[in-house]
Amino acid sequence: MMRNLWIIVALLLLIILRGAFYVVKEPEQVVITQFGKPVGDPITTPGLKVKVPFIQKVHRFDRRFLEWDGDANELPTKDKRFIFVDTYARWKITDPLLFFQRLRDERGAQTRLDDILDGETRNAIANHNLVELIRSTNREVVPSELDQDETSLENIRYGREVIRAEVLAAAQSRTTDLGIEILDVQFKRINYVEEVRRKVYERMIAERRRIADRFRSEGEGEASRIQGEKERELQRIQSGAYKEAREIKGRSDALATNIYAAAYNRSDESRAFYQFLKTMEIYEQTFDPETTLILSTDGEFYKFLK
Repeated sequence: MMRNLWIIVALLLLIILRGAFYVVKEPEQVVITQFGKPVGDPITTPGLKVKVPFIQKVHRFDRRFLEWDGDANELPTKDKRFIFVDTYARWKITDPLLFFQRLRDERGAQTRLDDILDGETRNAIANHNLVELIRSTNREVVPSELDQDETSLENIRYGREVIRAEVLAAAQSRTTDLGIEILDVQFKRINYVEEVRRKVYERMIAERRRIADRFRSEGEGEASRIQGEKERELQRIQSGAYKEAREIKGRSDALATNIYAAAYNRSDESRAFYQFLKTMEIYEQTFDPETTLILSTDGEFYKFLK
């Protein structure tokens, strides 16, 4: 009986001791509450700690940087352009006691950050034109290899980085009494709504087609120029060849005439043979199987046929 009593007492002591000690890890900070109300200062140093068992409760909060990722919202700009804006932020708990009193836990903090960051983003977008949100600097436009036309961009006064800093400063001013600090805010993505985006794509396609038509026109003009030069060079070569051929033929005819004349003047037999050859050539050029001739017997043309 006494043995069982000692076992029960030991178990009770073990339960009490286990409820009295707790460990604070390196990335944690702790707030102790008693009957739901905070007791003492927050514990921010790691190690083994002691509390009143059963009465006091440990609330653990992260000391590291935490993430807030907002939803993409459709927002109007100052120049009445509707765009989707997707943002994200980094924050941390700077005062765990105040954080516990105002927000209770990270879920409550995320809900409050939704209101603050979405609201400040909406205000910043509504106070600036679209071009201020898209660009960050007044850089000079460098024409691309495809389009060498001179293009100029509208000058901006603020730019996306300045607007982002405005959102961050406004959001930080609203979290000073919440025990948290917003470390950074960034625009993850800015995009047109579907209707505007489709028109932008159509304009981009039309621009690319214009450039393609210009290159095609320049190519056709260059092809016509090359074709014209080819035809002109071909005509020059053909004309020179024809001229040279006629000169050679003329020299050949002159040489042949001289030879014929020399042969004709050499003797009566030579003249008779020359006349015979030339008459035979004429016969060959004049007669065919269907030719009918009516000749006089004393004619020169009939002499070699007789």
